Amino acid sequence: MDWLINAAYYVIPFIVLLGILVFVHEFGHYIIAKICGVKVAEFSIGFGKQLWGIKDSSGTIWKISAVPLGGYCKFLGDDDEASAGNSASSLSAEDKKYAFAFQNPFKKLAIVIGGPAFNYIFAILVFAGIFFAYGKMDFPPVVGEVIKGSAAEKAGILPKDKILTVDGVKVNTFQEFRQEIEMSTTGVVDLTIMRDGKEKHLTVKLEVIPLSVEANQNQKPMLGVSSVTSVEFSPVKLTLPQALVEAGAMSWQITVVTLRGVGQMITGARGTDELGGIVRIAEMSGDISKTNSWLDFLIFMSLLSINLGLINLFPIPLLDGGHIVIYLIEIISRREINEKVKEYVFKFGFFLLISLMLLATYNDFARLFNRWFS
Repeated sequence: MDWLINAAYYVIPFIVLLGILVFVHEFGHYIIAKICGVKVAEFSIGFGKQLWGIKDSSGTIWKISAVPLGGYCKFLGDDDEASAGNSASSLSAEDKKYAFAFQNPFKKLAIVIGGPAFNYIFAILVFAGIFFAYGKMDFPPVVGEVIKGSAAEKAGILPKDKILTVDGVKVNTFQEFRQEIEMSTTGVVDLTIMRDGKEKHLTVKLEVIPLSVEANQNQKPMLGVSSVTSVEFSPVKLTLPQALVEAGAMSWQITVVTLRGVGQMITGARGTDELGGIVRIAEMSGDISKTNSWLDFLIFMSLLSINLGLINLFPIPLLDGGHIVIYLIEIISRREINEKVKEYVFKFGFFLLISLMLLATYNDFARLFNRWFS
């Protein structure tokens, strides 16, 4: 019976989380398409066989499909859910006015950007609502994870240790803790931590984490810990405009950090074993739902919404970013790219996406194996 309860803790939050984020993303495509006068044939949460559906007055079929690992917004005249091909040429002259394929590239560009844009808008509104209701959000100086082989592991630092001081300087947030570590000029830091209600003093020699030989030549020595997923709130209340500004700043900061991490993976400064996929998201959503509050779950959802929006902007064929590149080329060149060329580009994009998904899934199961059997 326990395994059934545990399964529910991981499966249900994951489906809810993914369902909301997919709806937000696809609704961005949908609402911009409606504004641009493009007819949406199908709006689906999930892929595969339809489990439930209803047709609205405009002819759009709203449905829930069997495989809850994404969704799509299919426009009039599209052959598939990715808008990678179309049979719009067989439409009547009247229907062609509302088909995506016959719109000018500016409208196509706006519709494609709508999905990622709504992911960002959703995250900013959620963050702003939380800041307005509870105050400015900070991550506490508590160790969430200790990197293997790092200075922290060698010094005996453990997850859930709370950092009180760094070289005698009191730290109240994880950001302050990280800044004090980075400001160290000797490469050795004195830490005061709280563990099980007792203070403990440690002297730690910072080390370069062995990610790659090339990266180690330029990397700074570091402690090797990550933050927890739970948050704390400052007692200072924000007005709604202030909350929106703070939410926008946080969303931008998350974007920069994510891009930096992706760049490090591309250059080899960070291992690709950190790349996670659907299984990792399910694992994290389950962990948060079991041990944290609904507010932490909402924050996690907003973080994922930003990442979903950002990843979809990457210039990979089949993703929104790939379509954006195509439409920008057509706008600049003032002519449409040959359909045969598009077909080969999308095939390459499909191969690349499948490869990344397989790598991420491998990493997810390897992480789970270490978690269960270490």
